[in-house]
Amino acid sequence: MTINKHQYVVSVLLIVASTMLGGCISNVHRDPAFAAVRPVAVAPPDNNNGAIYQAGYDLSLFGDRRARRVGDLLTVILSESTSASKQAKTELDKTNDTTITAPNLLGSAVQFNAPGVIPLASNSDNTLSATLSSDTAFDGEGKVSQSNNLTGNITVTVAEVLPNGNLVIRGEKFLTLNQGDEFVRISGIVRPTDISSSNTVLSSQVADAQIAYSGEGAVADTNVIGWLSRFFISTLFPF
Repeated sequence: MTINKHQYVVSVLLIVASTMLGGCISNVHRDPAFAAVRPVAVAPPDNNNGAIYQAGYDLSLFGDRRARRVGDLLTVILSESTSASKQAKTELDKTNDTTITAPNLLGSAVQFNAPGVIPLASNSDNTLSATLSSDTAFDGEGKVSQSNNLTGNITVTVAEVLPNGNLVIRGEKFLTLNQGDEFVRISGIVRPTDISSSNTVLSSQVADAQIAYSGEGAVADTNVIGWLSRFFISTLFPF
């Protein structure tokens, strides 16, 4: 079977086009650890036809609408702001000077002629004295500065009610924007007393909070350093 140059070029273009189209399709990866929890179905009580007020026909006008059971919804107000900076500087300087004087033998300094040189008066002044000098210096400086800010709202579900009444919450939100997918994930523990009357709680009041904000797609890929560049800035690079 013979494939000419034109068919080869067409095949390559089709492969490239299919790859690019496949990258345009949104492929959201949901994390089961942040999946929504459905409430547990409760069996209705038996009706007592002889009573005036029967269960299941009541109307709550003044009930508390705040989350308190598994599967209830709770809105978390994201208000995270962190700022950190660190600076370090190290300077090392070491100087060594060593001098060995010529020893005396029988009251006079030991002298010798340079090897391989015809003995002359100018070569007979060589002694066993020696001088050693070394100088070492090191100067290192590092500086790190980081600032993060995250605001917004995310509605999560109650995954578990602890024995002390605290609520274990978790949830995620996905947004598809043009060429990428943005997602926010949060989990933690909330005290019922910290929940406001509007069924909201600040993210700063969530214990053991795990908040993740990231994205996938073309925009996120442009912010990733290539593997070769990562090698040159890693500790594996020997220089």
